[in-house]
Formats: sequence, structure tokens, C-alpha cells
Amino acid sequence: MSMIKIHRFILTMITIATIGLTIDSVFEAWEFWINPLLVLGIISLWVLHIGQYLTERSRETLYLAFGMFAALFHGVHETSFYDVCSVITLMMALFSLMDRLYVLKLILAEYFFIMAIQFMFVIKPGSLTFDTITVARLILQCVIVISIYYICRMTVTNRLEKETALKNRDDDIKAYDNDMEDFLSNISHELRTPVNVVNGMSRLLLKQDTGKELCAIRDAGLRLSNQIEDIQDYTEVKRSSLVLEEENYMVTSLINDVVADFKRYEAADDLELVIDMDPAVPTVMKGDVRKIKKILRHLLVNSIKFTRQGGIYIKIFTMDQGYGANLCIEVTDTGIGMERRDLSMIGAGMYQTNKKRNRSTGGIGLGLPVVYGLAHKMGGFIKIESDKGIGTTVRMTVPQSVVDRTPCLMADSSLKGDVIFHVKSAKYKVPAVREFYRQMATNLAVGIHRTLYSAESINEIKSLIDRLDVSHIFMGEEEYDEAKAFFDELSCGDIVVAVSARPGFKPEAGSRVIVMPKPLYGFPVVRLLNGERLSEDEAYADIEGRPVFENVKALIVDDEPMNLVVASGMFKDEYKMITDTAMSGREAIDKFVKENYDIVFMDHMMPEMDGVEAMKRIKDEAKKSGRSIVVVALTANAVSGAREMFLSEGFDGFVAKPIDISEFERVMKRVLPDKMVLMKGGT
Repeated sequence: MSMIKIHRFILTMITIATIGLTIDSVFEAWEFWINPLLVLGIISLWVLHIGQYLTERSRETLYLAFGMFAALFHGVHETSFYDVCSVITLMMALFSLMDRLYVLKLILAEYFFIMAIQFMFVIKPGSLTFDTITVARLILQCVIVISIYYICRMTVTNRLEKETALKNRDDDIKAYDNDMEDFLSNISHELRTPVNVVNGMSRLLLKQDTGKELCAIRDAGLRLSNQIEDIQDYTEVKRSSLVLEEENYMVTSLINDVVADFKRYEAADDLELVIDMDPAVPTVMKGDVRKIKKILRHLLVNSIKFTRQGGIYIKIFTMDQGYGANLCIEVTDTGIGMERRDLSMIGAGMYQTNKKRNRSTGGIGLGLPVVYGLAHKMGGFIKIESDKGIGTTVRMTVPQSVVDRTPCLMADSSLKGDVIFHVKSAKYKVPAVREFYRQMATNLAVGIHRTLYSAESINEIKSLIDRLDVSHIFMGEEEYDEAKAFFDELSCGDIVVAVSARPGFKPEAGSRVIVMPKPLYGFPVVRLLNGERLSEDEAYADIEGRPVFENVKALIVDDEPMNLVVASGMFKDEYKMITDTAMSGREAIDKFVKENYDIVFMDHMMPEMDGVEAMKRIKDEAKKSGRSIVVVALTANAVSGAREMFLSEGFDGFVAKPIDISEFERVMKRVLPDKMVLMKGGT
């Protein structure tokens, strides 16, 4: 019971007793002027309680003072001689709820005080006969009062001891949690460091085209790094220690990352991924994009795991709100679905609804509990609808701030022409996939205010070309293969022909057909409609393009030699940076004093001097010499809140290991001056 409820109960009992005392006072013709004081007092106590005026301890003191005054008024009358015991025991039982031992002592002392007044001033000579029965009754009452006192005292003492034990346990749990945070930080660092080497080295070697075996190593490393994050996220969800890391982001970049993740799964080759993004979604929003990306990755992975045929439909849209917008994401699959029991277990936070089900498909079963935890932390919610054998739909809604309300996809109004979608619906064995594509095309057409025409056959296409001013034709590779010559001829004219195809697809020699790698969604479609001629590699490039940091001089600090090899190789090969390395904080300071660098990438956990101290000394040296320097934490310490911790210490940015390319590029574009960032492949 809460203390407010205890106070309310005490006041209720005091009120009832006061009413009875007032009635008794009237009938017994006691001092009449006391009754108004009793009524005024009880009203005042209720006002204090309802308004929660004064401190809790002060209100309890007033409750006790009023109760003792009422008991004294009752007890000092001759007719109350044998009732004093009942009143005092009631007060002891009632006020023991406040868990104050001194209160019990005061009430016991009041009992003996009242009895002394009775014997000394109230009882008239001869009115009380001290025979055996009377003495026995007095002794019995005294024993009862003292017994009740000790019973209440033992009860209060036991409660206080339990409270102390609970507080000590809470302190122990808090200390354990602090130790667990340190453990998570250390274990995260120790596990991420070798995974970073595996991922980084495989990425560098893949540029030399060393075969499929290396791709398997890379994919295994990525899977392991994701599982390390899952364990960490699940632990933080259970401990309610998640920390939000909000920043500006573009939804188009988020989708590009999701598409890249999807392509890495072997099972994805047999599934259709349809991404239906509302063109009206704001271009730039502010929120924890890393957690949103994690949620999307979990939902996508779950759909891939449990979908044998058909496809996955991702719908993204926003609903305007006073604080910005609600970002809504729906992921629907045509998989095996879930039973009601599974759904209820997920809602209750069970980390695996069916262990056998998960074991047969891989993974560690933390996906949906992590999704629930991340969404709730961001102030959103998750809703799951599923039918066994039909499929599952997961809906996520999270509030976001809006930075730029410009629609993320806009067709150039100056460009005219009609658009044909040539898709043979009969080729999809699962009817739901046809509906996925239909919804995506319809919503895209409405969003960009362009008319899209559907054509099932070549004859329909010819008829539309004769009647309309056709500028673009979009299709799948199966449709292209059925009439290559026809589409190749169209592509060499004024009509743009685009084929959505799997990796390895090549059009006929001499053809100007544009290959758009699957999965197809609105962003590359709109780029083509706006007059851009895209190569296959450019189709899914970020709307801002890929950055290059040419001639930016970077110092990489890490005590692991292989981490230095990985980071140096990536920064040189992919971003054209000039790199230097240091294996300790002290060496980094010495090099910084002698050389000029534009940016320093600093590891956190290093012997002798950690990254935080090294960063602060480097910034002090820069201040003394009148130089400016950007220091970015590049570390495997990536527990929730690490980014805020490093930024609060004075770092300019934070990148976790293993390095996520999109995250790295976002940080670099934010911390470096614009003149050092060259965009390539953008619109």
C-alpha cells in the first residue's frame, strides 16, 4: 500500500472516531466548546491531505497530534475509565502503519498519563471500589495495552528490517548493474575488435575479387556483429538502460541501407521485396535512425526466415502531428505466420515464441523483443497481425521531429510523358505479391502526380504507345526476355526502358536498356523520371551521392595492429584519404605535435592512456598552437549511450566498430568542413 493510501485510511478512521466522540460528548454533556475544535481539526487534516500540503513527515505529526488530543479529551472523563484501553489500542494499531517506533512510545505514554489523571483528578472518592474483579480488570487492560504495544513494535520493526533489506538489495542490484555496464562495455569491445578485423579485411580482399569463399567469410562476420548487437540491445531493453541518440537523417538513405542488407541473404534470391515509400515523407527528419534501422533489420530478417515463397512488402509513410510526424513502417510477408499463443508470448516479452521454430531457421531469437523495446523507448508502439499459414504484418509507429518537410520524392513537373508498368501478373505464384506491386505502383503514381499505365502484353504496350506520349517503360527481366528485340529498339529511341533484374543480368549488346537492380522502389524510379540516365551501380546511390574525402589527412589511433590495417585500407581505397597511424595515445600526441592532421580517429580502450584523455590532450595542443582539429571516437565500445558519452567528453563524432559504411559517411559529412567533402554519384 502506498503512503498516500495509508494516510487516507488513517484519516478515515480518525474521522469516524471523531464523529463518534462528538456524539458521545453531546450525550454526556462534556465540554461543548471542544466539539467545534474537533470538527475544524478534522477538516483541516483532510485539506492538508488532499492538497498534499507540507511535507509527508509534517502531516503525519499533525495526524498524531490530533489523534492524541482526541484520545486525551475522551479519556479524562469519568465515564471513559474502562474505554481508555480500547481507544489506545486502536490508536496503536492505526498509527503503527506509519512505521514510526517513537509514535508507539508516545501513545503508550499517553495511556499511562490518562490513567494517572483518572486516578488523581477524575475518579471521585467512593465511586470506584477496588475489589478483586476491578483490580483484575485494570491489570488485564494494562497487560492488553502493553501487549498490543509490543506486537505493533515487532510488526513495525519487521517491516523496517524488510525495507532496509530491500534497499540494500536495490543498492546491490544497482552496483551489479554498474558492473554489468562495465562488463558489457568490455565484452563488446573484445568481441567487436576481432569481428571488425574479419569484416574489414574481407571487404578489402573482396576488392581483389578473391572468390565466393571470401563473401561467405564477410557475411558470417556481419551476421556475428549483428548478433553481438542483438545480445547487447536485449540486455539493455531488459534493464531499461537504452539511451536515444537522435540526429538528422534522410529516409531515402535508410531505405538504401535496408536494400543493401536484403541483398546479402541467400534466401532473398527466391523472394520478392517490394518497398512502397510514400513520396510525401519529409526529406529530413530527426530521431534515432540507428534504432529505426535495427528495427527494420530485425523485421526484415524475421520475414526472410519464415517466408519460403512469395515476398515481403515494406510500406513507409508519415502522419503529420503537432510535434512533427509519426513515422509508420509496415512489414508484411507471405510466410508461415504465427498462432495467437505466439503473439501473446511476444507481447509479454518472451524472447522466443517457439525455440524449435527458431532453431530450424537460425538466429538467436531476440528479434521481436528487441523491436518492442526499441520502439517503446522511442515513444512508439508495435502491432502484429498474423494468420497461420498466410503471413504476418508488423506495424511500427514512432514519433519524429521534422527538419525539412519537402517531400522526399518529387517528379520534375517540367518533364512530360506517360509511364507504362509492364508486369505479367501471372508469373507470381503467390497472389499477394501481385497486390504488393500494384499498391506500390499506385501509391507512387499518386504521390508524384504522374499517370502510370499497366500493360500485361506487348500488344497493350503498342496500343498505349500509339495513343499516348510514352516516355518510360518499367518491367521485370522475365518480361524483357520475352521480347528483347522490341524493347531494345524502343530503348534506342525516345523511350526510356528500365528493367528490374537480379545481379548478373545483362541486356543485349547495343541495347540502351537501363538495368535497375532488384528490389525496385520509388527512389530510382523517380530519378529516371526526372531525366537521369543511371548506370546499374548508380541506381540506388544516395540522393546526395557517395562522399569522397580526397587529400583529407587522418591519424588513426588504435592499439590493435590489424584494426589499423583495416581502417587505413578502407580510408585510402574508398575515400582517397591520406592516413597515418599510432598505436597509443602518447604516440598520437607526439605525432600530432609534429604533423598537421585534419581529423583524428581515436580508439577508446588503450593501455596507459585511454582515448578520452588522449583526445583532450590533443585538443589542448591544438588550442596552444592555434590549430583546429576534429577528433572522432572510432571504438568497439558501443553500448547504448556510448555516443552521448563520447560527445559529452569532447569528441566531435562517434563511429562504432565494426564500421557501418552509411553511419561512417554520415558522421564524416557532419564533422568535416564542406570543402573537404566531395560528393560523387548524387543527383
